[in-house]
Amino acid sequence: MSLRSSTALLTDMYELTMIDAALASGHAMRPAVFELFGRRLPAARRYGVVAGIARVLDAVEAFRFSDDELTYLRSLDTLSDETIDYLASYRFSGDITGYAEGECYFPGSPLLTVTAPFAEGVVLETVLLSILNHDCAVASAASRMTSAAHGRPCLEMGARRTHEEGAVAAARAAVVAGFAGSSILEAGRSYGIHTIGTAAHSFTLLYDSEDEAFDAQIARLGTGTTLLVDTYDTPRGVERAVAAARRVGGKLGAVRLDSGDLIAQAFTVRQQLDDLGAHDTKITVTSDLDEYAIAALGAAPVDSYGVGTKVVTGSGHPTAELVYKLVARQGDDGQWAPVAKKSSSKTSIGGRKFAGRVVAEGHAAVELVVATNDEDAALRYFASRGARPLQVPLVTNGEINEEHRGDGSLEAARERHEASRAELPYQAWRLSEGEVAIPTVMEEL
Repeated sequence: MSLRSSTALLTDMYELTMIDAALASGHAMRPAVFELFGRRLPAARRYGVVAGIARVLDAVEAFRFSDDELTYLRSLDTLSDETIDYLASYRFSGDITGYAEGECYFPGSPLLTVTAPFAEGVVLETVLLSILNHDCAVASAASRMTSAAHGRPCLEMGARRTHEEGAVAAARAAVVAGFAGSSILEAGRSYGIHTIGTAAHSFTLLYDSEDEAFDAQIARLGTGTTLLVDTYDTPRGVERAVAAARRVGGKLGAVRLDSGDLIAQAFTVRQQLDDLGAHDTKITVTSDLDEYAIAALGAAPVDSYGVGTKVVTGSGHPTAELVYKLVARQGDDGQWAPVAKKSSSKTSIGGRKFAGRVVAEGHAAVELVVATNDEDAALRYFASRGARPLQVPLVTNGEINEEHRGDGSLEAARERHEASRAELPYQAWRLSEGEVAIPTVMEEL
C-alpha cells in the first residue's frame, strides 16, 4: 500500500549524481552485484526476521520516472540531459534473489542480491533499505512478542504511534511474525489482515453512566463484544459489563484492561468474573506492552494482548541496521571481480554470496554464506553439508515472481516464519541479551 503511484523519488540525490557521472564516463551499464545485509543484529536480538519482501517487489515495479518526477529533477538543474533521458526510460531489467519473507536471518545473511547494470541497481538502494530496515525491525520485535505470548494471540494496535503509511507496513510485518490482527483498517483492505477494535474510554465518557455506555455497545455489537472496564472503577466496571450482557440474555465475550498493575488486575478480574458465573468471558490486556511485559504476564489469566507503540517502533530498535553494498562488478574482459569496502569499522566482504542453513539434530546449527560466481557450485556445496538453500528468485530479467507478493503470500510468510523460528535452538527464544542464535560462517569456493 502506498499513497504514491511512483516510488522513483524515494531515493537519495547521490544515487542520481552517481548515475550522472557514470553515464558520462561510460561505466553506468557495467554489470554489477549489490547485496543487502546486516553486519550485526541490534543489541539483545538473537535473530532477525525478514519482512517487507512483497513491498519491495511493489516498489521495484513502481520505480518509474513519470513526467512529474522528471519535471522536478529538471528544476534542480543538477543532472545532465543524458541522465534525465536515461531515467525517463528506466525499467529494472535485472535479477533479484533473496531470503523468502518470514525467514529468520543472522549477521552477514544476504537478504537481497541485486544483479543488474550499475545504474539500474544503485538507484534502488534507498527504497530497498527503507522498506526492509523498517519491516524487518518490526517483525523481529513482533516475533519476540509472539514467542513470549506462548500461543496467546497478539494484536497490533500501534497506528497512532507511527507514520500513517508506516502503520500499515508495521501491521503487515507484525502479522508475518505471528500477530493475529491489527486495528488499522487500511491493513485490512490492502493485505486482508483481520481488523480488530471495539471502543475507547471516550465512548464510555460520552454517556451519563457506564451502564448506559455498555448497553449501547452491546445493542450494536452484540454480547460477544469486548467491554473496556477500567474507565472509572475496575471492579464496578466488570460487574456492570457482565450485567449488561445478561440484560439481553447473553454472555459477555471479553473485558479489556488498559491501566494499572495488569498482572494483579488480571488475577482479581478473573476471580471476579468466575464468581459472577462469567467463566467464558475472556480478558484482554493493553497498555504499552512489550515482549518483557508479555512474558511477565505469562502466568496471569490473560487471553490476548494488544500491543501498540513497542511493536511499531521495533521495541527499542526501529531499524534493522541493514546496508546495501556493491560486492562485485564485471570487467571489460567479461570476468567478475569481487569488490569491497575496507574502512576499519565498516568492512564488507567482496564477491556474490549464496546462503544455506545447516540443520543438525532437528535444530539450525550454522548459517553458511559462501562467495562464488557459480550458483550450481554453491548448491552442491550446501548439499554436501546438509544445508538448506535460503535464497529464492524474486525478480528474473525484470519480471517479478508473483508467488512472493500475490494472494496467499502473507499467510505463506507467516507459516514460513513459524517453521523457521521453531527450527532455531532454544537460546534463540531467550529475551535476555546474548550471542546470536547460530553463527554465520563465511567461506569462498
